[in-house]
Formats: sequence, structure tokens, C-alpha cells
Amino acid sequence: MTQLQRAREGVGIPAGPFRVSDARQLTDVVTRLRRALRKSIRTDYPWESLPMAQVELLMSLADNAPARIGQLANQLRLAPNTVSGIVQQLLEAGLATRETDPGDRRVAKVALTDSGRAKLSGWQRAHEDRIEHALDQLHPSDRRAIFAALPGLNDLVEFLGETNNKDDAKNGTGKNDSSDAGAVKNVSSDSDIPDDDEETVSAG
Repeated sequence: MTQLQRAREGVGIPAGPFRVSDARQLTDVVTRLRRALRKSIRTDYPWESLPMAQVELLMSLADNAPARIGQLANQLRLAPNTVSGIVQQLLEAGLATRETDPGDRRVAKVALTDSGRAKLSGWQRAHEDRIEHALDQLHPSDRRAIFAALPGLNDLVEFLGETNNKDDAKNGTGKNDSSDAGAVKNVSSDSDIPDDDEETVSAG
């Protein structure tokens, strides 16, 4: 019996609050799903074409551009110098632009170019195609179980986002924009940029 079948039949579903083992199972599934998607998507987007670090930054820019380096670093939970290096790569690839903030000429703001938006859209479409193909291979009842879980998963994402925002407010993260001053720095070390198989957005 698969896990989805167990879920449909209510086998092993806790009646009360989640236990540590429940959180561990969910974490395991999410981690394996991310890894499977990343490996699968390399057929259309090899690592050299669009590293995950750049994908994460493109996504952040799509939602928040124009943005300062410090803002992007806070959103991605990365060091400003690391984000500066990734931004420099996007600039060189023509996927992003950098302009001086009219309100403070020491500060640079970054935004997506049309090529950057097209690249990100292509990446997202490739993911959708992969997931759609995989869903087609599942039993209809399995697909229903997956879609039935989406509202709860969305609530979980919203809760985690709110928790991160509260942690930022508590720790005073993002109040100092000194990392935004001056030009975007060059990449100092490849080791600063998250690997494709690592979690790009870290808790640290």
C-alpha cells in the first residue's frame, strides 16, 4: 500500500497535533521532490545554463524588483556578498539590470530584463511540464489526494513565511542597508554560491 493509498483510507493519519515523525515524513517528501525536480529539469536546463542560485534570485526579483542587494539578501537568507556575486552573474548574462537609486546615488537597485523574465518563465514552464507528465502517470485517486492537500500545504507555506518575517522583526534584520552602497561586487569565490543540490535558501 502506497503512502497516498494509506492517506486516502485514513491509515496512520494522526487525529491530534502533528508529531515529530509526521514533520520528518513531510520534510523527507518535500526534500526528495525538490531533488527529483532539479535532476529532471537539467535535461532542459543544464546546471551551466541556469544554476539554482540564479533561479532563486530571478524569482525574488520577479516578485520584488527593483530591489536593493540587502533586500534580496534578506529575502533569500544569504550573505549580501553572496547575493552581489550572483547579481553580477545575472548582469553579465543579460538577465538583470542595475540602476542607481534616485533617492540615494550610493545605492544600486536590480531589476529583471526581458531576457531574464523569459528565462524564468521557461524554467517554470519546464517544471510544470515535468509535474504534469508525472501526474498523468498516477491513479486518479492519487491525483485527487495530492490536490486535496494543496490548501493545507499553502497554509503551511504562509505560516513559515510569517514566522520568517517575525524573526526578522525580532532580530532587526533588514534595517541596515549599508550593504547596498556602492557597485555590485564581483564573485569572490564559487564556494559562496549554493550548489544545485543544496538548499539555496538557508535558515542562516
